[in-house]
Amino acid sequence: MTAIAPEAAILRTTPASAQRTWRVVRLALVNKWSTVWTPIMVMAFIWLVNYVIWWIIYVATPESGRAKAMEGTEWAGGGFYIFVYMLIVGITVVSATFPFALGYSVTRRDFWFGASLTFLLLSVGYAIGFSVLSFIEEWTNGWGLGGHLFTSVYFSTGGFFTRFFVVFVMLLFVFFLGAASATLFMRWRMAGLLVAGAVLAIVIVGLVALVTFTQSWPAVGTWFADMGPVGVVAWLLVPTVISALAGFFVLRRATPKS
Repeated sequence: MTAIAPEAAILRTTPASAQRTWRVVRLALVNKWSTVWTPIMVMAFIWLVNYVIWWIIYVATPESGRAKAMEGTEWAGGGFYIFVYMLIVGITVVSATFPFALGYSVTRRDFWFGASLTFLLLSVGYAIGFSVLSFIEEWTNGWGLGGHLFTSVYFSTGGFFTRFFVVFVMLLFVFFLGAASATLFMRWRMAGLLVAGAVLAIVIVGLVALVTFTQSWPAVGTWFADMGPVGVVAWLLVPTVISALAGFFVLRRATPKS
């Protein structure tokens, strides 16, 4: 019994623990400017810039070639900027609220659960918004110009739940990646980030070398094509879970520093 007590303690949830967890969520969302309004403004600015580009292409292209020219926008990656910002939000939620949470007698376990719940809620909200905008873009024929931002090939063109799943998983991935990075910094400062970055670089280079030496790039391309956006994004759940677990265990020994 005593051998499993520590693990049981990690997972046990009491009413008081649930209250502390929800307190962390409220603390993380208290600055709605950075977690709600700024991402919306960033996405609106990205859409505006893309719309101007589409309009220039539309006006400068002969009518017979406009459809072909606008098809190229399916490969535009402007929509990824919002995920970069959410990576920063994941870092900020942990690094900025962790010291305050400890001051309110919140345990590290409850803090991580609260941060994870925050990421889940934000991912659901923004995935719904992103998916709705993708249908509006589709129904208006690319906002009247045939452009693609929310309906690019990276985000799928399936039904609502398919589009929601793709964006939801991608958001969860960047949130937990940012949060795990923040815990590494709090635990080992810059040295921890540098070591983690070096290990990740070595793994990536090793995989690239393996694929190159085995002449497997055609097979890799076929795999991506066969899996499609949904299948490829589903694999992001693996590093997402790893980041969540790593962040939790690193945070248990992390100490906030000024």
